[in-house]
Amino acid sequence: MDLEKSPAERPAVPAEGCLTVAIRLPVRIVVLVLVVPVRMLWDALVVGGRFLRDTVLRPVGRVFQWVAWAVFVWPWVTLWRYAVVPVAKALAWLGYVLLVVPAVWMYEMVLTPVGHAIAWVARGVGAGFAWVLRGLGAGFAWVLRGIGAVLAWIYARVLTPVGRAVAWLLRGLGIGFGAVALGVYRVVAWLVRHLIVVPALWLYEWVLAPVGRAIAWAARGLGWLVRMIFTGIGAALYWTLRVLLVLPALALWRWVLVPVGRVLAVVAREVGDALGHAWRVAGHLSLAVGRFLGRLFRWIFVEPVRWVYRSVLTPVGHVVRDTVLRPAAEVARGVGRVTRQALATARESARQTRADIRRMLFGAPREPERVPLAKDRREPGAAGTRTLGSSTTALTKD
Repeated sequence: MDLEKSPAERPAVPAEGCLTVAIRLPVRIVVLVLVVPVRMLWDALVVGGRFLRDTVLRPVGRVFQWVAWAVFVWPWVTLWRYAVVPVAKALAWLGYVLLVVPAVWMYEMVLTPVGHAIAWVARGVGAGFAWVLRGLGAGFAWVLRGIGAVLAWIYARVLTPVGRAVAWLLRGLGIGFGAVALGVYRVVAWLVRHLIVVPALWLYEWVLAPVGRAIAWAARGLGWLVRMIFTGIGAALYWTLRVLLVLPALALWRWVLVPVGRVLAVVAREVGDALGHAWRVAGHLSLAVGRFLGRLFRWIFVEPVRWVYRSVLTPVGHVVRDTVLRPAAEVARGVGRVTRQALATARESARQTRADIRRMLFGAPREPERVPLAKDRREPGAAGTRTLGSSTTALTKD
């Protein structure tokens, strides 16, 4: 693919220094010698693990699964299917027969008529109470109208004049108290202004403000002095730390650590590339060795076993299947067929027994009345067809 590309489309290969070329070959030789045994051991472990998984772990797991199902699941399923479900159905049927049917009969035959009678009596009693309450309501309405007329006369002739007189008196008292309060407020305001506000304003303008300005100027000067002192100390510390620590550390980083780091990076990259290359080469070698061992195992063990299976075990198995297994299977199918017929007969007997018990307890079900069809209502039977006498037509009548 790279040969088909034009020179302009090919990626530029970075130039490599002499240090890289000098390190690459010995590193790859050493790494290949160290990695090949590890890769072969790893491939052997992988093949052994797969063989162990396919031949031992999976069959053992399936056996454990079957045993767990047979020990833990199948008994509970059988108990649920053949014990709990039939008992629950029987209890449900008994509950229906002993509780639901009597309750429905009690509701329809006893509670419903009694409820209708109680509702009829309650309607009659309610009508009587309503008639009595209507008579009492009319009497109370007449009495209340008389009391209302008396109260209206008292309000118009007594309470209204008294209320107006009290309102005029309270209005006069309010005007007098307002005038006195206004005079007191003005006197107090004049005293507060000339005794408190004016002296406080003079004290703020001629004493507190100049003293505050002087204190602020002194604080600014002290802050400038402290700032200059700390600025000088900071500059001295900065240059001291720069000369004693930063410049040596920078020189160490630039002239020692960076070149050593580059060399170590080249060595680490070459070691990583050598590990990858050696791992791939060891993989090919391990694959070749594995194929050789696989063919050797096939020639020594698999082919003889296959020949024994095809030439000896298969004919013996066919003979055993034809002479033993098939007759046993036929016998087992016959036993199963007889068992199913016996179970069907038992189920039918149980169904008939339940039907007889239901018929004894509740009687035979009512037969539905047969509704005659339209042709049965309109057309006569075959014996009484519409003919003239015994002949079928008028032309053949005697």
